[in-house]
Amino acid sequence: MKEILKRLSASRFVRFAVVGGAGYFVDLAILLLMVKAIGIDPYSGRLASFMGAVTFTWWGNRTLTFAEHSATGACAIAMEWLKFFGANSVGAVVNLGLYTALITFAAYPFSNIFVAQPIGIIAGLVFNFTLSKKFVFRIE
Repeated sequence: MKEILKRLSASRFVRFAVVGGAGYFVDLAILLLMVKAIGIDPYSGRLASFMGAVTFTWWGNRTLTFAEHSATGACAIAMEWLKFFGANSVGAVVNLGLYTALITFAAYPFSNIFVAQPIGIIAGLVFNFTLSKKFVFRIE
């Protein structure tokens, strides 16, 4: 079991996915805080939660997944965040677009929200990882 955990932790993709999974809970917590505790509308709450989750996952990935390729210096770090935001926005469009297409046009079981959601998430994860690796942290 230790060997399996060691191999998994060595995988950049697995670390990226773990950070993304934690980011989901950050997103959910901020959304609930905005909508239920503060009382803002769910669309504005979702924008705030997305921004919080992107910032959290950027920090997690620059610290855990791509640490040796992280930017240094205030301007470079700000640019890295902007690039990460852009890359994750593409992944979000892929995620939500595929989810919407499946529930709208696909046959059952792919039209089921509980099937369509993880398919969208996985597709978005692949886009986010690839764009983060190549565009944000510049790993060949």
